[in-house]
Amino acid sequence: MSQQETEQDRRSPEFTDDTTDAEARELAHRERGTVRPITVVGNPVLHTPCREVTEFGDDLARLVDDMFASQRAAEGVGLAANQIGVDLRVFVYDCPDDAGVRHVGHVVNPVLDELPAGRRMLDDSPEGCLSVPGAYMELARPDYAVVRGKDLHGNDVVVEGTGFFARCLQHETDHLNGRLYIDRLSKRERKDVLAQMAESTPKYETVPNG
Repeated sequence: MSQQETEQDRRSPEFTDDTTDAEARELAHRERGTVRPITVVGNPVLHTPCREVTEFGDDLARLVDDMFASQRAAEGVGLAANQIGVDLRVFVYDCPDDAGVRHVGHVVNPVLDELPAGRRMLDDSPEGCLSVPGAYMELARPDYAVVRGKDLHGNDVVVEGTGFFARCLQHETDHLNGRLYIDRLSKRERKDVLAQMAESTPKYETVPNG
């Protein structure tokens, strides 16, 4: 996902602490990782639901490191595994919340909570995607999200996001379900986004389609 403005974070002891030592943790991951090119819309791996992770070991740890390295190289705030061509339910993030607090982490096998009606306040803000480079379009999403899953060691994680960070959590979970943000747009808006992409030149390495 590409960076935009944010609002204020609301936290509770239930939620995983992903703000402490955020800079050091992100740096450690990406220094161990290898930058991989980004897949773009049209690549089959982006349009099919990803497989559940069943093995928590060195291969998964290397994947998370590579994802952090790739995310930083592409100047993103979130990255799903299929965006580097890996068919597994994993995403990483380095994203500010609505108070500007930096959140760094990863979620394996993420599941979004269904929000009660009282929490479904929609935020209609511009959204972009590393797999649709150079394009943005307004998209309404709830301004609050909770994602539950595992970390790379198999421990439970529960991540809460508000504002832009909530958008990031929803965007990356969508990726792992084989859905890009442009799939939520009208036909006219989708056509506009793809035209924007065609006219732009990615600032990072991408995987040619076909």
